[in-house]
Amino acid sequence: MTVDALRTGPVARAIRESRLIVVLRRVQPRERLLGLLDELAEAGARVFEITFDAPDAAEDIAAARERLRQRAGASFLVGAGTLLDRRQLAAAADAGADFGVAPVLDFALVRASIEAGLPFIPGAMTPTEMGAAWQAGATFVKLFPASAVGPAFIRELRGPLPEVELIPTGGVDSTNARAFLDAGAAAVGIGSAITKADPDARRALVAAVAAR
Repeated sequence: MTVDALRTGPVARAIRESRLIVVLRRVQPRERLLGLLDELAEAGARVFEITFDAPDAAEDIAAARERLRQRAGASFLVGAGTLLDRRQLAAAADAGADFGVAPVLDFALVRASIEAGLPFIPGAMTPTEMGAAWQAGATFVKLFPASAVGPAFIRELRGPLPEVELIPTGGVDSTNARAFLDAGAAAVGIGSAITKADPDARRALVAAVAAR
């Protein structure tokens, strides 16, 4: 699959439309993970990322996809996060992951994901890294850690790098999620601010991000 096809395909379109990737890091045991998926899906979340720093991440992805497949009336994506090598990338693809995410820019992983037809979101922090990630074929570029620079950083980057679609992650919460989106982010990745919140706060944050 070509880079352009990945950037304009159904997965990329769904991420842009949702504007929120819920990052599920080490949510254990699996029944808790699946219960949280049910709750967030009911609240309106549509895109999830299960990180590969958990011991059974591939099995968790497969179980999450099956759980969400049973829900009628909506489409969902389940991606694999914290991918650091080709072995993990292959395991994520075998588990049915819809996309891959990495905390760093590894050109070999970007190339491997394109070859596998898997949309890929590598991490970057500087304009040079972001430009290089985009030129390498990234579907989106993950700004990480986003809290270190804030929404104004994205707004300034839109001038020289308007084509690079950024997804700020790391420290994104109810106080800044909309500001990142208003600054030009394609979507935001939110982890602990959702997973560690109470159910009412979770629903409110999902609704706040989804509101146009």
